[in-house]
Amino acid sequence: MMAKRISPDIPHLAVLASPWNEYELLDSGNGLKLERFGRYRLIRPEAEAIWRPAWPEAQWKKADAQFVTNDELHGGHWEEMNDLPKRWLVTYKGLKMWMISSGSRQVGVFPEQSSHWDWIEEKIERARRPVKVLNLFGYTGLATLAAARAGAQVTHVDASRKVVEWAKENAMASNLSEKPVRWLVDDALKFVQREARRESFYDGILLDPPKFGRGPKGEVWEFYKLISELLEACRQILTPQPLFVVMTAYAVKASAVTLHQAVEEMMSEHGGVVSAGELVLKEKSAERYLATAIYARWQAN
Repeated sequence: MMAKRISPDIPHLAVLASPWNEYELLDSGNGLKLERFGRYRLIRPEAEAIWRPAWPEAQWKKADAQFVTNDELHGGHWEEMNDLPKRWLVTYKGLKMWMISSGSRQVGVFPEQSSHWDWIEEKIERARRPVKVLNLFGYTGLATLAAARAGAQVTHVDASRKVVEWAKENAMASNLSEKPVRWLVDDALKFVQREARRESFYDGILLDPPKFGRGPKGEVWEFYKLISELLEACRQILTPQPLFVVMTAYAVKASAVTLHQAVEEMMSEHGGVVSAGELVLKEKSAERYLATAIYARWQAN
């Protein structure tokens, strides 16, 4: 039986990361990925890389550091093969970000989201009107900076004070610290619920919820238990003519179809168009595609 698309209304798209000079997915395989951030090569775990590496082992041995996983519960640690600075800058189209190889496999940026940054900037610039954007689970702020550079007034929310300070440093490095950004350490759901009571509305909302997390006061976030409540709360703080909603999810069992339908329901009274799919990186070595996250985007007609 031939496979067919389940519905013409649910396009499932693989969105390739925008190209940039200071990041490359060099190779992947055997549950690992070899990447270049600026002048440094790093090896990190990647469950999706179920094939064999295309490059010989000698190329992988040129890496400057590798994140070694201890176990799923206790994380892991970085092993340096060459001297690696405590932090270094990389640039994407004028946006600068600090890379840090510290207690996590994450180094400060998700390169596959560069397509989101470009898309957000385009929507804001084309609106030709004042735009307010809310970035929830904002991490180190690259989407925030893209939106601010395009002219939006941005509220950036993350539960980690350390990460919010990191985002502010990225803004300073990018010469965007004078842009109208509110940097807030808060629980995402509680913040949105308060904004609804205050009747504070937004034209664009970005969500990058983790599978599990904790708020600054120990609030527990679990994706499957709370995502519906968060989306409903976000629906209540949209302006009458919103521009966009972007939702990205990592390490959850949900599919792109699930995100598509959730965002479609959230935005049902506004019309517009929803697309969904996977965020994808392309290797330098064998030009294979590595899917890293699922996403859904809504945009006004």
